[in-house]
Amino acid sequence: MSQELHTLLKKIGLKAKRASAILNTATSDQKNKFFDFAIDAIHENSDTILTANQADIEAARRNKKDEAFIDRLALDKERLMGICNTLSEIQSFQDPIGSVLASWDRPNVAADAGGLCLKSGNAVILRSGKDGLRSAMAIVSSLQNALKKAGLPEECIQIVPSENREAATMMLEGLDGSIDVIVPRGGKSLVAEVERSAKVPVFGHLEGICHIYVDEYAEEKKALSVCMNAKMRRTGICGAVETILINEKILSSFIPKLAASLSNEKCEIRCCEKTIGFDARAVPASEDDWSTEYLAPIVSIKAVASIDEAIEHIQKFGTGHTESIISENKDVQARFTESIDSAIVMINASTQFADGGEFGLGGEIGIATGKFHARGPVGVDQLTSFKYIVSGDGQIRD
Repeated sequence: MSQELHTLLKKIGLKAKRASAILNTATSDQKNKFFDFAIDAIHENSDTILTANQADIEAARRNKKDEAFIDRLALDKERLMGICNTLSEIQSFQDPIGSVLASWDRPNVAADAGGLCLKSGNAVILRSGKDGLRSAMAIVSSLQNALKKAGLPEECIQIVPSENREAATMMLEGLDGSIDVIVPRGGKSLVAEVERSAKVPVFGHLEGICHIYVDEYAEEKKALSVCMNAKMRRTGICGAVETILINEKILSSFIPKLAASLSNEKCEIRCCEKTIGFDARAVPASEDDWSTEYLAPIVSIKAVASIDEAIEHIQKFGTGHTESIISENKDVQARFTESIDSAIVMINASTQFADGGEFGLGGEIGIATGKFHARGPVGVDQLTSFKYIVSGDGQIRD
């Protein structure tokens, strides 16, 4: 590991630790001013950010990245507006620091992570992959200007200005105690390496092999709409459905319509033996298809005899991310939600709602499929921990 990079990362970690200490005493008003300044800064610097993003996209195409990757990387005026809207939503939340817990009714990762961590009183060190580094650095520059205007240390939101993978290794080791938790965003190999090598806690998920079970009691028009949206709205995100399970009792009526709709949208259909005969464009599914996260316009379809078989399939091949049932039968819905142990379970809704913003969190820093502390979308409340303050008047313990 180069000494120069080692020194740089240690400085970034120390600055983050000092900034975090200041954030612990920052007022809600001061933090909320940051969001006003940040939104203004992103608007003012939109051309710079989009130019940097275009350079990232051109480099990604030269590196032969697929279209799903390009779609996740790409920014435009509409997506920049989405970033600003997310920051505005985070701003509107009650400050979680010192509050009593209550119930609650993308390159944008750089903005979401910065805003969520700032609101929850955490300094954040971002490390971008080489493909989005220019875009992320341009966004972080805007956020740091907003921090200074809000009277907060610009080190509250930092980014590692290096593509070197050695930087990730240092961060996984905790930067001498500067890092409390790591949230990996990226492909399966990256997350697997992080979970295997990290010496600090990790919020994350390996894959998003999401399922939809279309029950015999499903309303057909609703089921078609949900399946199409879950697969084709954005095929490259972790909440896109990869396998659709269909009750055998409705195969002949439902599959021809579903297959035609998917094929017309240029989605490849990989079918089991019982479902392949309903559309000439379908291809046979292999055993590997049931455990594949396509992140592309490809979907696998399988017939199941009952909800029990659907649950069994999901338990075998699911990754604990998001599953959905399409059914009008309340008892069947209840059996599905009680039996499926994924982080997110939907009823009559698209799996593409697996997103912190859609959950009312105002944004997310990732989806966690583990069982400790945070599970599902990791938003502002999930980025806080607890301490107990005991006030006495001379009490002693027997």
